Amino acid sequence: MKTIRIKLYTGVLALFISAGACKKEVKPSTAIDDQSALTNPGDIETATIGTYAVLRNATYVRSAHFLTEYQGDNIAQGQPSSDDLSRCYRYTHIPTGTHGANFWKQAYYVIVAANKIIAAIPDNASSELRQLKGENLYLKAMMEFNLVRVFGRPYTQGGGANPGVPVLKEGTNETTPARKTVKEVYDAAIADLLKAADLLTVAKQNVFASKEVAYALLSRIYLNMGDNDNAIKYADLVIASGRYKLLQGADYQSYFTKTPEANSETIFAIRYTKTEDQDFGAIGSMYYSGTPGSLATPGPQGSTGYGEIYASQQYITELDKNPADLRHSFVAPYKINGVLQYNTKIAPNVPMYYVTKYNLQEGIANLSSPVYLRFAEMYLNKAEANAKLGNAQLALNDVNIIRSRAGVPALTLSGIATAGKTALDVVLEERRLEFAFEGQRAYDLFRNNRPMTRNYPGTHALNNTPSTNITQTILPTDARIIFYIPQYEIDNNKNLAQNP
Repeated sequence: MKTIRIKLYTGVLALFISAGACKKEVKPSTAIDDQSALTNPGDIETATIGTYAVLRNATYVRSAHFLTEYQGDNIAQGQPSSDDLSRCYRYTHIPTGTHGANFWKQAYYVIVAANKIIAAIPDNASSELRQLKGENLYLKAMMEFNLVRVFGRPYTQGGGANPGVPVLKEGTNETTPARKTVKEVYDAAIADLLKAADLLTVAKQNVFASKEVAYALLSRIYLNMGDNDNAIKYADLVIASGRYKLLQGADYQSYFTKTPEANSETIFAIRYTKTEDQDFGAIGSMYYSGTPGSLATPGPQGSTGYGEIYASQQYITELDKNPADLRHSFVAPYKINGVLQYNTKIAPNVPMYYVTKYNLQEGIANLSSPVYLRFAEMYLNKAEANAKLGNAQLALNDVNIIRSRAGVPALTLSGIATAGKTALDVVLEERRLEFAFEGQRAYDLFRNNRPMTRNYPGTHALNNTPSTNITQTILPTDARIIFYIPQYEIDNNKNLAQNP
């Protein structure tokens, strides 16, 4: 990690002047050097805005999406690609994978930049400075948790005893840190979030950290740990805050085309403005291609995007069990004269169900502000935790809140028993439908010791002999469910051990 830390410290100035997503305009300046940048509230705010700006970097947000969502069974890759995203999808990881390296570097960039600000602000500073310290503690914790999910095994396997990732403490200058255990990384993230929640007293817009943002991430982390009581506790704190509400009807159907600030369900998002449209380099370019001049109408590949990744036939089958389900709005079948089109670049051919959760913000084909935390998750975190605690009716109550919003029938205990299902079964089914394409599916399965079975057309079949065998099963104990530590890190840090 030594070489990264040098690059991070010398590169922080470039981040200080990036402020496209914030409420305050920050003028580029070469006058803010590495020392004076942290001497007054204005400059510390500028530095903090620069740390948020790293999240918009394609080598963070795009790579993070490929590493998390592409492990799931809600998507199907329709054709081989030279991009490393194919390895993410097919579970053919390599230590020199591009997206793992990108994600690692940018996440630690955020941590190092945040640590400098955290160390510079005493706990008895002004309320304005304590707020900024809390925001940086949140950003640091977010990176710690994201890193350990990608490179460390689920906490529920071995109680967190497996290798995690290095934890960098503020005020220290360790150049070759060893990997901490998964538990130690979780503990560090929780400590940072709890402190952040105490310091965050201003309810800023949902593209900045706030007390409720910290609580929401705590709920997610505790759920992944198997600490069900705390998962419920922090979800309830978010719900009780009154800051958020579930979108309904047409508002819900257009959820992902709204700007974050105009969306009462979004808890935290990575804000992109019109001038920051990444076009073909955006996440949404992989999912959607529209007819030029009519951005809401699916069109052939290469029109407004690559359109190579689709909703899986398996996901569509689940969604179609309730034709009135409003979540059909987030999938756009590409049809010509009413006939569904297929990507014919592999056999069996892949049905082209475009995904629109990363498209059409403000009417622009590939513009979106990726949502990291949203209010619906608080209800389904509670539902999963209650299901595991044996509170089946409480679990169904929260599941039914989400089902009602989606326009589908409520579930009953007798009904799920007749279907041979448990409360946890239906919670995970609802999480699949609600959070499809948002990077959660694989983690939902693996933390619950459940396999992921892909039984639909896609390039994962190319792993099989014959390639027309479309079934791929990934067990939760499989070494492939996590990624290799980037090889350049292993080469530069003798204290880092590689994943098997």
